[in-house]
Amino acid sequence: MMSSKSQIPVSLSGREVQILELVAIGLTNLEISEKLEISKRTVDNHISHILTKTKTDNRVELVRWGLQWGKVCLNDVNCCVLPLQTANSREVLS
Repeated sequence: MMSSKSQIPVSLSGREVQILELVAIGLTNLEISEKLEISKRTVDNHISHILTKTKTDNRVELVRWGLQWGKVCLNDVNCCVLPLQTANSREVLS
C-alpha cells in the first residue's frame, strides 16, 4: 500500500521528468550525469529536489510515484497512448 504522502499531484520540469525516467530504468546518478552530459552534483541536486517535491523518501518510492502519476513508462507499463479521435469515433461516442 502506498503512503498517503505520495498521493499528491506534482509538477516536474522537463529535466526533472527526464531524470526520473533515467532513475526508473535503473541508472545511477553517475550514469545519468554521463548520459545527460551534466555533473553528478547537478544530478544529485535534481534528484534531491524531485524527492522533496514528490514527498518520497528514496528512488523506489520515486519510481512508484512516477508510475502512479503517469510520469514514467517502464517495460511497457504505463505507456498508454490514447488514439486520436476521428469524426467517426465521435459519432460512436455520442
